[in-house]
Amino acid sequence: CCDTSTQEMSAQENRVMALSEWEDRWQAGKTGFHRSEVHNLLESNLDKVVCGRNEVRFFFPLCGKAIDMKWLADMGHTVVGVEISEKGIKQFFAEQNLAFNEEPVPAIPGAKVFKSTDGTISIYQCDLYKFSSTVGGKFGGIWDRGALVAINPCDRQKYATLLMSLMNNDCRYLVDTLEYNPELYKGPPFFVSEEDVKNVFGGGCDIELLESVDAFEKKHKSWGLDSLTEKMYLLTPKAQ
Repeated sequence: CCDTSTQEMSAQENRVMALSEWEDRWQAGKTGFHRSEVHNLLESNLDKVVCGRNEVRFFFPLCGKAIDMKWLADMGHTVVGVEISEKGIKQFFAEQNLAFNEEPVPAIPGAKVFKSTDGTISIYQCDLYKFSSTVGGKFGGIWDRGALVAINPCDRQKYATLLMSLMNNDCRYLVDTLEYNPELYKGPPFFVSEEDVKNVFGGGCDIELLESVDAFEKKHKSWGLDSLTEKMYLLTPKAQ
């Protein structure tokens, strides 16, 4: 299932999580990855993504029930997310007090899309790799928090190829990564270095490191870690 040809050997290279494992986490309420407030690095870097544009279409890969979606929609932007867990999607609409409609997705057998009645937020319940620009269009902004670090390391090139295919020429893609000692914790979230980002996105995107912050918290000690750095990159399509 995984293409390892472009991956360097690492302690986490062969770690694979099935989609069912993510669904099980939602069912069991094991969603420690969910944040109850808008991500601080999205807030501090939003201007670099929006760049004065109005009504930007944002894509949220593996969106969960991120409240960042409602935050952006309230600013007049539109949001499209992809999430495997129907429970997570329904929790998002309930917790944000948003009415929604549920529809099948003809292009993806078994998939559904949940749309807020005002049309500003649509979340596709499906395997991310079955999503495409044919299904959901292209985007002017992408917020990748908890997606690149969550996918199986051996799938990163496949993931990057999909994400780049969803980018409009003016797209600005924020990606949030974590660096720590991968010998000490098997993930997810997985260790993603600047070299990893360049290896999978560098062919199609210019990459700029925007921020690097010490993100170590008490919970990370229970992972067996003694340090953790969070990095934010801005990816833009290379001029054709």
